[in-house]
Amino acid sequence: MIRRKVNAFTLVFYSIGILLLTLGISLTIKANLGTSPFDALLVGLSHNIGLTVGSWEVVIAFVLIFTNACLKKQKPKFLGLVTAFMTGVCIDFWLFLIKILENPATLTSQFLVFTLGLIIIGIGTAVYLHTNFAPIPLDHLMLIITERTGISIRLSKTVLYVIFLLLAFLLHGPIGIGTLLTVGLGGPLLQFFMPLTRKWILKKTEEILLSPLEEKE
Repeated sequence: MIRRKVNAFTLVFYSIGILLLTLGISLTIKANLGTSPFDALLVGLSHNIGLTVGSWEVVIAFVLIFTNACLKKQKPKFLGLVTAFMTGVCIDFWLFLIKILENPATLTSQFLVFTLGLIIIGIGTAVYLHTNFAPIPLDHLMLIITERTGISIRLSKTVLYVIFLLLAFLLHGPIGIGTLLTVGLGGPLLQFFMPLTRKWILKKTEEILLSPLEEKE
């Protein structure tokens, strides 16, 4: 009974994390100041080749799954495609939903929307990573780099951002001041929110384990 409740709670946190992550990504795109290098790559591929931004999320995830498998010398973890698929669908959903909203008209409003999106991305990523359930292949690669090299999550994410920035530039993706801010602040924000969200998740999990219903059983 306890295990089922904890597993269900983990799935809830996982879903919340993905929804927050993709909402944040969509807001940074809406701000029109430049997106993260990876998202800029997705948009560039969408504009130049076709398919939706979310569809390219799945395609690239498939490639990264094999890359991660080679680095870990393990079988490909195709479960990561579940998260990539959910992320892709949610990105397309949020982008469709926020189309009804007016684009930020001033530079100040653009920065406000972008900053909100960047913060939400950090929180969403931290929440879903703590569930340890089918991490996005890109985030799995970030964790592999951290594990293999001993560098911080912040630095490993920054390194990946620089690589995707070069690819996005070649594909004329939406690169701007927002992109530079993401490269510089994305890693530190994730590093900041990881311990905070961990404490919150552990607290909620303990509440489940110590619930009056379970004590009676």
